[in-house]
Amino acid sequence: NDADDVEMGYGSGDGDGDGPVDAEAQEQEQEQEDLDEAMAHASEARSALRRSRIKKLVLALVLIGFIVFVIIDSTTNGYIKDGIQTFLRWIEENPIEGFFMFMGVYVLATVLFVPGLILTLGAGYVFSNAFGTGLGLFVGTISVFVGASLGSMLAFLISRYILREWAVGLTEKFPIFRAIDQALEEKGLKIIILLRLSPVIPFNALNYVCGVTAVSFKDYSLALFAMLPGTILYVFLGASAQSLATIGSSTDSKALTISTVVVGVVLGIVAVALSSRYAKKELNKILDQEEEANERIAGGEGEGGKSQDRDNFVHDAA
Repeated sequence: NDADDVEMGYGSGDGDGDGPVDAEAQEQEQEQEDLDEAMAHASEARSALRRSRIKKLVLALVLIGFIVFVIIDSTTNGYIKDGIQTFLRWIEENPIEGFFMFMGVYVLATVLFVPGLILTLGAGYVFSNAFGTGLGLFVGTISVFVGASLGSMLAFLISRYILREWAVGLTEKFPIFRAIDQALEEKGLKIIILLRLSPVIPFNALNYVCGVTAVSFKDYSLALFAMLPGTILYVFLGASAQSLATIGSSTDSKALTISTVVVGVVLGIVAVALSSRYAKKELNKILDQEEEANERIAGGEGEGGKSQDRDNFVHDAA
């Protein structure tokens, strides 16, 4: 039997262990290839993230540069205001082409923080002169609303692209930011409608602030219809102006101005109060969830102290 075994290769020292050694070597080689591939993917991901951050930084710097120029120009040379006056005079002479051009300019003005009041008043004036008061008010309102809405949505998307990642980091670190974020995500439509109805809330700034939050693009877009009452009002005021030169500088009815400010302040206060209420509810939910998680980990110890800390924190946040 031993001889047969040797003859058949069993018990022979030749090639003993070659199979397992080769399999182990192949396994190690495969593991090394997988590791190299994973490292390559990680390197590509880091490079893509770095490029994305550089793009966001460049876009943010360009945008900030334009905004700073607009702010400085509005208090010094007034080049932008003069350019708007020239543009409005051209629209008065070319109302059909001007209707479409106006919407494009309003989009750009909204993104670059150019004050939209002169454009809105100017639309009422030039389109009323071109088409008559009734049709002019309609055309002016449509052109302002469409231009402002498209510009607002673009500013919202720019803000979300540049700053949303940073805002998410804040919500992960601070419960109060997470509560506000969740409140806007769930009740954003109601809150933003109130903010849009208030003329004392900065229009351009609100577009970028909303982009940072978790409010959905759908709710944000639907809330833009709340701009219509204010748009109609200012287009009407522009239609009643005596000339383009008086737009933005003439003093309209004091009673109308005071009533507009009062209504704006009231709506702004209601919006802030509503936001605080929803944020407080969300904060309570978040803290309850964290407390339950801590109790599961710690076996339920320290329940009373944690509840007191939560109540104190909610009170301070409110």
